[in-house]
Amino acid sequence: MTPTETVANARAAESRSADADAQRVHAAVDSLLAEHDPTKQDAFAFRGAQYDAGLAWVNFPVGYGGMAVRPALQREVERRLRAAGADERGSGVFFGHFLAAPTIVTHGSEETKRRFLRPLFTGEEQWCQLFSEPGAGSDLASLATRAVRDGDEWVVNGQKVWNTLAHIADIGMLVTRTDPDVPKHKGLTYFAVDMHGPGVEVRPLRQITGEAEFNEVYLTDARIPDSWRIGDVGDGWRVSLTTLANERVTIGGGGGGSGGPKRGGGAIAEAVRIYKEKGGDAARRDQLMRVWTDAECLRLTNLRASAAARVGNPGPEGSVAKLALAINNQRIFELCMNLLGTDALDGFDYTFRRPEEVGLDGEEGSARHMFLRSRANSIEGGTSEIMKNILGERVLGLPGEPRVDKTLPWAQVPRS
Repeated sequence: MTPTETVANARAAESRSADADAQRVHAAVDSLLAEHDPTKQDAFAFRGAQYDAGLAWVNFPVGYGGMAVRPALQREVERRLRAAGADERGSGVFFGHFLAAPTIVTHGSEETKRRFLRPLFTGEEQWCQLFSEPGAGSDLASLATRAVRDGDEWVVNGQKVWNTLAHIADIGMLVTRTDPDVPKHKGLTYFAVDMHGPGVEVRPLRQITGEAEFNEVYLTDARIPDSWRIGDVGDGWRVSLTTLANERVTIGGGGGGSGGPKRGGGAIAEAVRIYKEKGGDAARRDQLMRVWTDAECLRLTNLRASAAARVGNPGPEGSVAKLALAINNQRIFELCMNLLGTDALDGFDYTFRRPEEVGLDGEEGSARHMFLRSRANSIEGGTSEIMKNILGERVLGLPGEPRVDKTLPWAQVPRS
């Protein structure tokens, strides 16, 4: 057999395997819909049945909401279930579904997977992310929240900040310092924490929009069972990188970025609508075409990245989409404000409120709201400056910035 024939046979076998996986998934969807009507059954119960059928995350292992097939088939599952009348899931499930679940399935023990994955998917337990601290934002590894072991439990003290939707969360993804006498990246441990437990206090942080979707969280002698630890003791940095990589991919690539899932959709559609409504000169038209082109480039880049990342957790390339999304959104909504003229200054409600979703409909989805809200895009999920460092070092292969504290024990690093 010639090398060409060998390659052709391998590709044919791969294609047959892919077809067989697709048939398995569609058969599982057929069976699910035959036994459960999403228009008549409670949403939690239907999602539980979906999880049990292996259709929650089809790329996850069998028994943990998956079928061990390629992740691209999940789109077919969602398409068919929506067509059958299944409820759309709100943004309140973002942290559990897209961040916590991949982290748990990658690093969690069998007990941890059994405890958390099913109620996480059904929405019975909502999650939040407890990473950043007042003194450890961009440099997450310098965090100071301390966890000390006490038998089969850990006692945690510290403060976290910029915790989106922590006020409605049941479980938090928590990174702590368990060994201050080793370099900062090596003394971290990752936990799930009960947000309703003793010693956990959530306080609102009011934003420029009037909303308080962000919070600060104080942990005072909060106790966490060791069975809620995710990953090994001291391996928290590696575990947290899985969470962060999925966060950046989801933020940057969700819905195709600022261009939306379809050409001309998403944020740029609002700019086009306002331009048509308000009109504009040649200069404004040129500005609109520039941001439209940038949005379309990001959408196509996300499609290529999705096609390439068929298996495993995402790599640093997700930082490209996250950085571009932040820049594009801010430029798009700045243009919207300029097109609106004096109308941009009137009619926005800055009343303090505690939302239960991110990106609400109505005024909260308007250009006025998003102009203010997009300021956070360059901070949340990793600052734009950190994204540029990641891209330079891990994608372009440039030398890293000097880090004088990389090998020092954390306890010996000077802090303000």
